[in-house]
This record gives sequence, C-alpha cells and structure tokens, in this order.
Amino acid sequence: MNQMPAPPPRNWSGWLFAAALAALVIASFASLSLKLGELFTLEAMASMGKFLAGFAPPEMASGFLRKTAIATLETLAMSALGTLLAVAGGLLLAIPGAGRFGRAPRTVVRGLLNVLRSIPELVWASILLVAAGLGPFAGTMALAAHTAGVLGRLFADALENAPPLPELSLRLNGATPMAAFFYATLPQTLPQMLSYTLYRWENNIRAAAVLGVVGAGGLGQMLKYHLSLFQMDRAATVILAMLLLVAVVDALSFALRRALTR
Repeated sequence: MNQMPAPPPRNWSGWLFAAALAALVIASFASLSLKLGELFTLEAMASMGKFLAGFAPPEMASGFLRKTAIATLETLAMSALGTLLAVAGGLLLAIPGAGRFGRAPRTVVRGLLNVLRSIPELVWASILLVAAGLGPFAGTMALAAHTAGVLGRLFADALENAPPLPELSLRLNGATPMAAFFYATLPQTLPQMLSYTLYRWENNIRAAAVLGVVGAGGLGQMLKYHLSLFQMDRAATVILAMLLLVAVVDALSFALRRALTR
C-alpha cells in the first residue's frame, strides 16, 4: 500500500505578514482621534443637509454654461497634452531604465523615475506655478512630470519582461540592436503600453480637475472661485461638468482598451 507523501513544510511568512498588517491597521485607528460619533449627530446631519441644499438647483444660465464648457475643454486639453508629453518622456526614460545601456544607467534612470512619480501632481503644480505663473501651462507640466515617472516605470518593466527570443533572432540574423528593438520587442509591448497610457489618461482627467484648485486653470479653478464666494449653485454646475467629463473619458478609454485587447 502506497503511503501519502509527507506534507510540505509550512510557511509562516504569509501569516506573519497578515498579523503585522492587522496590527498596523489597529494601531492606525488607535493613534487617530476619529470622532465618528459626532459625524452622525442630528446637528451635524442638519448642517450637512443645509449645506447640500445650497447646490440645488445648479446654475443653468447660458453665459455661465459657456464659461463652464470652455473650462471643461481646457481641463480635457491639459490632461491629454500632459499625458502625451508623459508618454514621450516615459518611453525615452524606459529604454535605459530597462537596462538597455547597462546597469549604471538603469540605476540612475530608475532613481529619476522614482523621484518624478513620488512627488504628487499638486506639489508639482505648486512648484511650477512659481516659475510659470497661474494658468493651465503649469498644470499641464505638473501632470506630465508626475505621469512620466509612472509611465516610465511601467514601460521599463514591460520592456524587461518581454520575451527576448524575437529580438535575439533578429540580432543573430544581422539586425542592429535598435532595429531589433523596434521590430521585435517594442511591438510586443505596445498594446500593454497603450493600455497603461489610456488608464493614466483617465487618472489625469481627475487630477487636472483638482489641479485648478491651486490656480492651474480648468474646472478646478472655477470650482475653487465659486466655492470661496459661496456661490453653491454655480459650484454645482462645475461639479456636474467634472462628473460628465470623467464619465465620457472613462467610457472612451474602456472602449479603446477593449479594442486593443481583442
């Protein structure tokens, strides 16, 4: 009679990691003075209801709708141009970041990508506003700087994980290194890169709407202005424009990703 094989040795690292994560969550709740009870008092709920009632009905005057439409197009242009600049910069950094020119350039470029993406868009916008002044230019460059760090890292990982055999075959048949890269490795990773780009464009739509709060143009700047004047009906129109813009871009990006992955 055949005996069952001995059970594999038990690995406790997963359980230890889960226990450490649970302890971190508990410590986070214990260290923060969360006053959840005050949020659900009758006074707080009445105050919140009064505040939200000021948003209805939204401002629908033709002149204001025209201004909102212009700001919506400005936000869309900021996100699209910032993403395109980030794709160009991220791809240029991804090639050395994938180790194409040796270990030392890879380490330097990976460090640069870490710096670019570790600084949030709002911080980039605050820095660039000092140099470029108020307006959409600073917001566009802030989106490009942060997104270049994110896409550069994703592109570099995709290039590193691409199967090496197609490029090696072209190299063995006399192709130059760059020709083999453009004809073998890049086409393999291009659908994945396009998917990353579309996803980041979705995120940049939301980020562009928020960047206006620090004076970088678009819908965010309109929202901050009208909220500061307690013009809630106009702020409601701007918020609705933000929601509509995000929904349209999400649907467009989803359709494009579906078409690329078929």
